[in-house]
Amino acid sequence: MTGFHEILFPLDVALKSAGGPERRTDIVSFGSGREQRNARWAQSRRRYDAGYGVKTLEALQAVVAFFEERRGQLYGFRWRDRLDHSSSAQGGAPSPLDQGIGIGDGATAAFQLVKTYGAGFAPYVRPIQKPVAGSLRVAVGGNEVAGSAFACDATTGLVSFLAGHIPPPGAAITAGFSFDVPVRFDTDYLEVDLSAFAAGAIPKIPLVEIRG
Repeated sequence: MTGFHEILFPLDVALKSAGGPERRTDIVSFGSGREQRNARWAQSRRRYDAGYGVKTLEALQAVVAFFEERRGQLYGFRWRDRLDHSSSAQGGAPSPLDQGIGIGDGATAAFQLVKTYGAGFAPYVRPIQKPVAGSLRVAVGGNEVAGSAFACDATTGLVSFLAGHIPPPGAAITAGFSFDVPVRFDTDYLEVDLSAFAAGAIPKIPLVEIRG
């Protein structure tokens, strides 16, 4: 991912902010009352407003400095989503059995980290690009493997098994991990009104997910 800084947005601000997934759907309504719906995006895209997390002047100054170093919208960065930052469906500590990431064939060594949402009708598989370094646990055929058996690129979410440890044919490969969301500022201008801020007004600091 080009134009990206592997740095985490100030965590104390991020964990008090607002946001969530966005989708783009075209809806055509007919005279009969029927409608036709079409998904324009295969993947969802998350949006956030960091302004809700800015409660002090010191936090505001930290965000402005972070914005300047990213040159506004020019460089992306990591964002910790308070609601959704773990492979565990309940948001708890990662387990090596949390998410299926592939089936071994005896030859394939690299597998992309993903998180699956839903199970009954049309599960959504979300690629995970920014795992938290050191958080990954992996199992092959239901048995956790040692960290020396694989490597993980924390900038892409690609898990690579080392020679002698490639999963055998038919073996389910699962993983547990914590992760961040790759985002950028969705504006090149931060309007800061200190008089309004002192009165309790929330500055607007929009962020948008970067999809690879």
